[in-house]
Amino acid sequence: MDLIASIAASIRRERERAGLSQTELAKRAGLAKSTLSQLESGTGNPGVETLWALGTALNVPFSRLVDPPRPAVRVLRAGEGPAAHSHRSDYTATLLASCPPNARRDLYRVTAEPGEPRRSDPHPPGTTEHVVLSAGRALVGPPGDAVELTPGDYITYPGDEPHIFEALTSGTSAIFLMEHI
Repeated sequence: MDLIASIAASIRRERERAGLSQTELAKRAGLAKSTLSQLESGTGNPGVETLWALGTALNVPFSRLVDPPRPAVRVLRAGEGPAAHSHRSDYTATLLASCPPNARRDLYRVTAEPGEPRRSDPHPPGTTEHVVLSAGRALVGPPGDAVELTPGDYITYPGDEPHIFEALTSGTSAIFLMEHI
């Protein structure tokens, strides 16, 4: 199954699990019902902002919408994995590992280029983000309190508040761990 079909099936599955109509989920996520209908039918191509909005509205981690079942042992080579691209900035989040049942954490590799910063809306309550910068330089954290990171630097901040990731040099990449309480 391709990524779009997998996302479509996941959105539909999670909406039904939550007992929501398309109209109600679209309203909660701030989407048009027609957009949600296209996404569930596999004819839409959601950006990372849309998937985060749906995850928040469904109270599920982003990974639950994009990660298909995996074998027990898994190697993910650089450049592989389900990736979601921002429509607003040069920012790509690649899911490295989703949380297993009864755990609430996700692991991502993010690549970004200078330009428009990635502005994230608050994730579900209790979310904490941990970031280790791998390459380049970036401004990371809550707006007004963001910190410039260089390779090897670590930051943690409340993911349930607005936050940014702004690449300051070309080839910037980071590892994100998201905890969901």
